[in-house]
Amino acid sequence: MSDQPAAIPHRYAGSIDAIIQSQGPLLRFFTESAWSRRDAADPSNADFVAGNPQEMVMPEFVESIRRWATPKDKDWYAYKFNEPYAQDAAAAGLRERRGIAFEPEDISLTDGGFAGLVLAIRTVTDPGDEVIFVSPPWFFYEAIILTALARPVRVRVKDTWDLDVDAISAAITARTRAIIVNSPNNPTGRVYPIETLSRLAESLIEASERNGRPVYLISDEAYSRILFDDGRFRSPTEFYPYSFLVYTYGKQLLTPGQRLGYVALPPQMPDKDSLRTALFLGQLAFGGHGVPNAVMQRALGDLDPLCIDVKGLQRRRDRMVDALRSFGYDVRTPEGTFYLLPKSPIEDDVAFTAQLALDQVFVLPGTVVEMPGYFRISLTGNDDMVERSLPVFEKIARG
Repeated sequence: MSDQPAAIPHRYAGSIDAIIQSQGPLLRFFTESAWSRRDAADPSNADFVAGNPQEMVMPEFVESIRRWATPKDKDWYAYKFNEPYAQDAAAAGLRERRGIAFEPEDISLTDGGFAGLVLAIRTVTDPGDEVIFVSPPWFFYEAIILTALARPVRVRVKDTWDLDVDAISAAITARTRAIIVNSPNNPTGRVYPIETLSRLAESLIEASERNGRPVYLISDEAYSRILFDDGRFRSPTEFYPYSFLVYTYGKQLLTPGQRLGYVALPPQMPDKDSLRTALFLGQLAFGGHGVPNAVMQRALGDLDPLCIDVKGLQRRRDRMVDALRSFGYDVRTPEGTFYLLPKSPIEDDVAFTAQLALDQVFVLPGTVVEMPGYFRISLTGNDDMVERSLPVFEKIARG
């Protein structure tokens, strides 16, 4: 038997190596935890890990997809890009809900918010530039920044979970090209108030003038339609002209597997013509033609007005918050998003989530979202899951 040649080790791109290093807690949870080994079809699971639907999707969503899947001409399934009917629908929805004159030509359609974030960041950064993100973050901001060969700069929120504008200002350097702000925030549920957003805008204006070029604000507004207690959302883009509004329909429809979103330029953005061209070419070069498919673009006009039952989600929030507090958990009441972020009753949040998993209750360790000692609960788990999980939370809290 002939000797086999020695295996040559794989050599990955430096950016992938950096992402692997940065995503250790996430990789371990999604590949090694009890949740990763569960039988996903087991009806006994109480799965609160991700913002996934645990009930059937809205019938109106299904009806729209069926209607627009039927071709009406030979070009129905031809190449699609930023189709005017989809841009019109998205801009009209923004104008109606926010009273701000967004223009259809300023909507760059994307296959979800993830693609929108990549598009915005890569359009304005070069290798070695810096992008600030707020911690605790959605767990993939750092990885997206690294794919652009930019340097992630994290700034921690205040103890109130509000933006620390002074810390953000101190973190801005001559190499800072952008900051990502997510309101309502995943994972804290905090909606940043007008006063904070105004101070942030003032800081960014000062930094841009000092640097002689804009520091762009990338506003991740995935949960802007998921607001509790009749709250009103004010976009960070209202306060600062050099902004990108990044949106996904996956939250308001609770259909994260059907990718649909956009990047919108606010009306006050200077020199929009050149930026439209940059985004157009970026969609091709960075996103690999990452626009929504033909059916989703056709359906956008139907889907934009739809939204899941936020009042029902709020009732579920209140049920869980009240119950967890009665068991001794330290948990704040979120103003929006799908999530609760309670403090773990034991210091090791990974060990705590493993204890819950023994009784088929699955939550996300806070370590994954840079909140060690906490854990995240997704309110998209259904009411039956909530009621089955509460005795488990109580048992562990009471020791």
